[in-house]
Amino acid sequence: MSCSSLPLRRIHKQLHQLRTAVKIQTCTGIQRASITTVSPKTPCFIQNADSLETLLRQCCSSKALRAAMQAHSQTVGLGMSTLPKLRASLVNAYSKFGVFGYARKLLDESPEPDLVSWSALISGYVKNGLDKQALMAFHEIHALGLKYNEFAFSSVLKACSGVKDLGLGRQLHGVVAVAGFASDVFVGNTLVVMYAKCGEFPDCRRLFDQILDRNVVTWNALIACYVQSDYCGEAVRLFQEMVSEGTRPNEFSLSSMLNACAGLEDDGEGRRIHGDLIKLGHSSDPFSANALIDMYAKVGLLEDAVAVFVSISHPDIVSWNSVIAGCVLHELHRTALELFLRMKRSRVAPNMFTLSSAFKACAALELGEMGRQLHCGLIKAWADVDSFLGVALVDMYVKCGLIDDAMALYSSLPDDLVALNAVISGFSQLGADSQALNLFSKMFRNGVGFNQTTVFLILKCVAGLQAGKVCEQVHVLAVKSGSEHDSYVVNSLIDAYGKCSLVAEAAEVFEDSPVKDLASFTSLITAYAQNDLGEEALKMYVKMRGTGLEPDPFVCSALLNACAILSAFEQGKQVHVHALKFGFMSDTFAGNSLVNMYAKCGSLDDAGLAFSKIPERGIVSWSAIIGGFAQHGHGRRALELFEQMIRDGVSPNHVTLVSVLCACNHAGLVTEARAHFRSMRESYGVEPTQEHYACMIDILGRSGKLDEATGLVDAMPFEANGAVWGALLGAARIHKNVELGQRAAEMLFSLEPDKSGTHTLLANLYASVGMWDSVVKVRRLMKDGEVKKEPGVSWVEVKDKVHSFLVGDRSHDRSEEIYAKLDELKGLMAKAGYVPVVETDLHDVERAEKELLLAHHSEKLAVAFALIATPPGSPIRVMKNLRVCVDCHTAFKFISEIVSRELIIRDTNRFHHFKDGACSCGDYW
Repeated sequence: MSCSSLPLRRIHKQLHQLRTAVKIQTCTGIQRASITTVSPKTPCFIQNADSLETLLRQCCSSKALRAAMQAHSQTVGLGMSTLPKLRASLVNAYSKFGVFGYARKLLDESPEPDLVSWSALISGYVKNGLDKQALMAFHEIHALGLKYNEFAFSSVLKACSGVKDLGLGRQLHGVVAVAGFASDVFVGNTLVVMYAKCGEFPDCRRLFDQILDRNVVTWNALIACYVQSDYCGEAVRLFQEMVSEGTRPNEFSLSSMLNACAGLEDDGEGRRIHGDLIKLGHSSDPFSANALIDMYAKVGLLEDAVAVFVSISHPDIVSWNSVIAGCVLHELHRTALELFLRMKRSRVAPNMFTLSSAFKACAALELGEMGRQLHCGLIKAWADVDSFLGVALVDMYVKCGLIDDAMALYSSLPDDLVALNAVISGFSQLGADSQALNLFSKMFRNGVGFNQTTVFLILKCVAGLQAGKVCEQVHVLAVKSGSEHDSYVVNSLIDAYGKCSLVAEAAEVFEDSPVKDLASFTSLITAYAQNDLGEEALKMYVKMRGTGLEPDPFVCSALLNACAILSAFEQGKQVHVHALKFGFMSDTFAGNSLVNMYAKCGSLDDAGLAFSKIPERGIVSWSAIIGGFAQHGHGRRALELFEQMIRDGVSPNHVTLVSVLCACNHAGLVTEARAHFRSMRESYGVEPTQEHYACMIDILGRSGKLDEATGLVDAMPFEANGAVWGALLGAARIHKNVELGQRAAEMLFSLEPDKSGTHTLLANLYASVGMWDSVVKVRRLMKDGEVKKEPGVSWVEVKDKVHSFLVGDRSHDRSEEIYAKLDELKGLMAKAGYVPVVETDLHDVERAEKELLLAHHSEKLAVAFALIATPPGSPIRVMKNLRVCVDCHTAFKFISEIVSRELIIRDTNRFHHFKDGACSCGDYW
C-alpha cells in the first residue's frame, strides 16, 4: 500500500512538529529495578535462528535481561545477527525490556527497513509509557515508506490515547479506514479506547456499535474506559447489555464492574459481582481479588475487604496497597500502620502509594517521629522524593506540628501548587493564619499561582483573622482568575465576609452567585446569625424553603443560633420541630445549638432536656449547658456540671473555663473563682486570656476587693484590653470609687474612643456621688467627640413576631393600651410599697420628672405589651441590649407578684427570673 494519502501527510506534519520538542530517549534500562539478571534454565547456546527465538521468548517471560544479552553476543560471534528474522526478535526482546538504546542500534544498523522490528519498537515505547517516542518512531516508519499492519496501527493509536491527541487519532482513523483495517477487531478495539480516553464518548459508542464481531475483549475495552472516566453508572448498563447479548464475562469484565461499584458505592451490586466471580471460578485470580479488596474498602465494608485480603495466599503490592488505603480511608490509622509493618516483614517492598497511605496514617495519629523514620527509609531507597510523596510528607509534617520540617521539605521541592495548598492548610489547622497568608503572598509574588483550593484555604485563614481588607483583596483575585462563581469559593467568601462583619458584602456575593444551593444559603444564614442579625437569618431561611431546598443540620444549627440571639423562643421551638421532622436530633452539632438556643431564650428546663438527648456529649455540649446555667445565675449547679464533665473524662477548653468563672461571678463565689482561675494552667494546661482576666477582675471588683482586682490588672502578662478596664470601671461605679473609675475610664478612652459605654459608666459614677458638674463634662466630651450613646432597646416575641421598643416609644400600634397598662401597674405597685429608684437617672431634673422618665424605660414598655398580648399565667420573655437598670429591676419584682406571672429578662450581662416578688440573681448582678 502506498502511504501518500492526505491524512498521512497531515500526520507527517504533526509528527515533524513533535520531533522538534521530543528527543528520543536512549535509555539502557528503564525498568531495570524489575528485571532480574538470572539466566533461564535453558543454556545460552545458539544453534540456529529458531533456537534463538525460543531462548529470547523464555528470557522475556522470565525477565532475564542478562541471558538475552548473552544470546545476542553469541549471534554476533556466529555471524547470525544480520539475519532479518533474528534482528526482529532481538529488537522485540530489547523493546519489551525497555532497553531502547540497543533496540534502536539494531534498527539503525539494518540495511533494509523492517516493519516487524519497527512495530516491536513502537509497542515497547507504548508499554513503557513513552507515547511521544512511539509517535516519533511512527513518523520514521512513514519517512521510510513502509506499509503499516494492524499491530503498528494498534500501537500508534494507543500512543494517541496516552497523550490524548484526538486530532491525530482522528487522522489515523482515516488512514486505518483507507488501509482496510477498520474491520479488524484488534484495531477496532484500540480505536474505541482512543476515542474514550480522549473524552469523545459519543464517537466511541458509535464506533463500538459498528463492530460486528464483538467479543468479550471489545466489551471490556469500552467498559474499562467508562469506569476510568468515572461514568460508572453507564459502565454498569453496558455490562448488563453485554450479558443480555450472550457474551460471557471474564475476570477482567468482572474486575471493571467491581471498580464501577466502588465508584458508585454500590455494595449490593458489588456483592453480586463477587458471587459471579465465585461461580465462574475467578475468585482466586489476583487481579480480581485486588479489585474486590478495593471495592469493599471504598463502599465501607472493611471487614469484607480484610476477609478477601486474608484469603490471598501471596498478596502482591497491589493487594497490600488496597487494604492499607482502605483502612486509612475509614480512619483505622493504627490498623493501617500495623498492616504496613506486616507487609515489610513479608518482604514485599512498598511503593509510593503504600508510603503515601502510611504518611496519611502518621499525620492522623500525629506520629511525627515515625513519619521521619519512613522519610529516611524513602531517601535511602530512592534518594529523590517526587512531588506526589513530597506533598504527602509536607502534609504529614504539618499535621504533626513539625512546621520547620514541613517548610524545609517544601523549600526543597519544585514549585508545586498542591504542596503549597498542603502547607497553607496545615498552618490554618494549627491556627497559624498569619503565617499562611504570608507564605501565600510570598509564593504568589514568585509566580507559583493559585487555584480554587488555594482561594478556599486562604479565605479560611482570612475568616480566622477577621481581616476584612485582605478578604476584599482575595475576592479580587478570585474574580480575576474566574473562580468567583465556584461553589466552594462562593461559600468561603460569604463565610469570610460574615466573620469580618462585612455582612452587606456577604449578601452581595450570595446575590451575584448564579447557583444558590443549600451550602450558600447556609453560609449567608450563618453570617447573619454571627452578626446578631437574627431576623435577616430567619427571613433568608423562609426564602430558602421557597426554592424547594430542604434544610440540613448546619442550617438548623445556624437558625437556632439566630433564635438565641433574638431570644425568639417560639420561633426556636419551630426550628426544633423542623429538626425533629428531618431527623437531625441525632446530630451533635444541631443538638449543641438547641441547648444554646433554649438557654439563651430563658428556658433552662428545655435546655437540660436537649442536653440529655445529645448522643455523644463533647466539650461544646458541656460548655453550652454550663454557660446556660451560669447566665441564669445558677452558679452552684454550673460548677456541679463542670465537675461531672471532668469525671466523664472531658477536658475543659478556654470557653468552658470562661463559663465557670462567669458562674462564680453571677453567684458571688469569690473563693471558688480564685481556685478555678489558679487551676487553669496547672490542671488543664489552659493559659488565661484577656477574657478570663476580665471575668476574674469583675468578680473581685464587684465583691469589693478593689485592691486585689487592681493588682491583678497590673500583674497581667500582656496589656489589658477594653474588657478588663471595663470590668474595673464597673466595679468602681458599684463601690463609688471615683479615683479608680477615672483611671479605668482614661485607659478606655484611649483603647475604645468611640464606645459610648465608657462615658455612660463614668457619668453614672459621678452621678452616684452627686458630682453633677462632672456629669455635664462627660456629656460635653461625648458631644464634642461625636460619640453617640447607644439607645436602650428591648424586644419581646409574641405570636412569631418580634416587637421592639425604645424609651418613651409611642410608635407601636397598641401604644395607648401599653401606656394605660403602665399607669395601672404604677398604681398597684405604689400600693404594694414600690418607690422609684431615681438615683440612677443621670438627668439633673426634679424627682417627679425623673420618675416619669424611669416609668417609660424600654423594658417596662415591652413587659406591659406582653401583659396585654399574651395569655394570663404564661411566662414573659424580654431581651434588652443594655444592662437592666436598678429601678426596672425593682419594679419587675413587684410586677411579677402583682400579676402572678414569671418575667424572664435577658440583658447583656445575664438572665433575671422574676417570680413571686423576687429575682433569681438575689439582687447581685
